Amino acid sequence: MNENSKNEILAGIDRPLRIGTRQSPLAMAQAKMTANALLSTHGWRSEQVELVPMVASGDKILDRALAEVGGKALWTKELDHALGKGEIDCSVHSMKDVETIRPEGFILAAMLERADIHDRLVGVESIDALAEGAVVGTASPRRKAQLLRQRSDLDIRLIRGNVQTRLQKIEDGEYDATLLAAAGLKRLDMDDIGTEISDEIMLPAPAQGAVGIETRADDRHVRHLMRAISSSKTFRAVIAERLFLKQLTADCHSPVAALATIEGAKVYLRAEILLPDGSEFVAGSSHFDIGDVSAPTILADTLLGQASKELRAIFGK
Repeated sequence: MNENSKNEILAGIDRPLRIGTRQSPLAMAQAKMTANALLSTHGWRSEQVELVPMVASGDKILDRALAEVGGKALWTKELDHALGKGEIDCSVHSMKDVETIRPEGFILAAMLERADIHDRLVGVESIDALAEGAVVGTASPRRKAQLLRQRSDLDIRLIRGNVQTRLQKIEDGEYDATLLAAAGLKRLDMDDIGTEISDEIMLPAPAQGAVGIETRADDRHVRHLMRAISSSKTFRAVIAERLFLKQLTADCHSPVAALATIEGAKVYLRAEILLPDGSEFVAGSSHFDIGDVSAPTILADTLLGQASKELRAIFGK
């Protein structure tokens, strides 16, 4: 078998591999990263992959918090429909935007190597440098709660739109500052923007910085192709964080943070849950063996057990 024949078999023979993605600039950048990883790993020609962009419901609703109108599903439902109908072969997602309970018939087949997990503060050099009562824009309950924990005087207001839109709102003076994921800025070649916030101050959202590729569970061919570009460390860390999140029964209203790191054959998971106004938070950590799926759930239950009735209620407990 010659190399061209091999490539054609890998790519699906009669057509390109179709990669579904939201059409926002950041989502497109992540889909291109996935395509480039496939081209490099499998030795394909550029025409053997095709990006299939689509507008997500979450990109259309810019005047309300997504938690009020459908939550994380608004980022995934168009891609889910296309994947289920066979219109695309895989979907590329920012993993922090993917619900913990996914449609039957889908499987997370791969995750690219995780990028910077930190948040970046844009508009001022530090949280302490914010003026009293400064207006800070964020759509994230976690970021809002963590900011208010540090500075209860801040005026936290909803900000929506893609990265470029949010930066323009800072430039126009609508907000004094905002927080953006360092990973997203780097993928947009904007990693010189903002000041990194230590994860000791703002632990990131579960799966922040991770890009996942989802396929149909019964598509063994595509699953095999994706497995070759997957980072095992990222996969194991993100699964631990998502198991923690799932046990909390958290939703888009729930301020929660989690970060797992792989240390040899062990996973180190740090996590915290907060009241929306930052007035209470409970934090903890766990060391456990890779493959131990019970440890993240035990940590979730431990934090809930230490929380007040009011905080537990945020997580439906």
